[in-house]
Amino acid sequence: MSDNYGLPDILKTGQNELEIIDFRIYEDREEGLYEWILGVNVAKVREVLRTPTLTKIPNMPSQVEGMAEIRGELIPVISLAKWMNIHEPPERKRYLLFMEFLREKVGVIIHRANRIRRISWKDIKKAPEVVNQRLNGRITGVVEVEDGLLLILDFEGILNDMNLLYVFNVPTESEKKEAKKKLRILVAEDSAVARKIIKDILESAGHEVILTESGKQAWEKLQEIYNEASAYGKSVRDYIDLVLTDIEMPEMDGLTLTNLIKNTPGFLNLPVIVNTTLSDEANQQKAKSVGADDYLVKFDVKHLIELIEKYGGGQ
Repeated sequence: MSDNYGLPDILKTGQNELEIIDFRIYEDREEGLYEWILGVNVAKVREVLRTPTLTKIPNMPSQVEGMAEIRGELIPVISLAKWMNIHEPPERKRYLLFMEFLREKVGVIIHRANRIRRISWKDIKKAPEVVNQRLNGRITGVVEVEDGLLLILDFEGILNDMNLLYVFNVPTESEKKEAKKKLRILVAEDSAVARKIIKDILESAGHEVILTESGKQAWEKLQEIYNEASAYGKSVRDYIDLVLTDIEMPEMDGLTLTNLIKNTPGFLNLPVIVNTTLSDEANQQKAKSVGADDYLVKFDVKHLIELIEKYGGGQ
């Protein structure tokens, strides 16, 4: 069993909560100014700055406004308004979310950083299809706030739209090797782009993949597997070898899912690997505190395959 003694509240397990930055993008419409209410996990944002001087560079997507020097590093700066294909109001002040995730640093131009909110994942719902389509399917969840509907953005998908999402440590043809054992892996991941990348990586390595879109869906699937296994006098491990879960997901996050698995009879010996965009020590501490067997940053192909083979083979 795991415990949470000595941890700050936001790091405690079983909270199923996150902190997000509520920020705004303004759209100049014929009928007047429209305010988009958007959000991103605080853990992905290093700081909010006034937009610095940008240097234009050739052969970049149109949404990339240029490069900026932030804390001694050159980073690409993208315009969410251009990605959203909306007209920005003239003379509107612009700010920069200096973000770091997936081992990359990027600046995102916004119009206002409103506040930090602590919200429960169970209050975050799937985006209505008509709204999600408007933003290219890049909304991972919506939550009602006092001034409207806040849309939590899938920045993995947004970077992928701009060809700025990278997959690391891809084996060459000579380095590829057949898996020692074909494993059945349950994946919990809310980003459609990440689901496809992870599925392709695992299936290319010879494994079978079961996809779910949230911790809640994954837990329901595990319960189905447990019931079937029990009916035939078998173990859950006879049906599934390993769980690979994201942290940030609507309804139930990956830490809560891991905590349930590691504290529920019938699942105690089921390996869980936490697979996330965030590489900071706080998130690794969170994963460890709920009993995760290991932790990795998304889209590191070599590391993912190594961990799958390390934890998936035993019974």
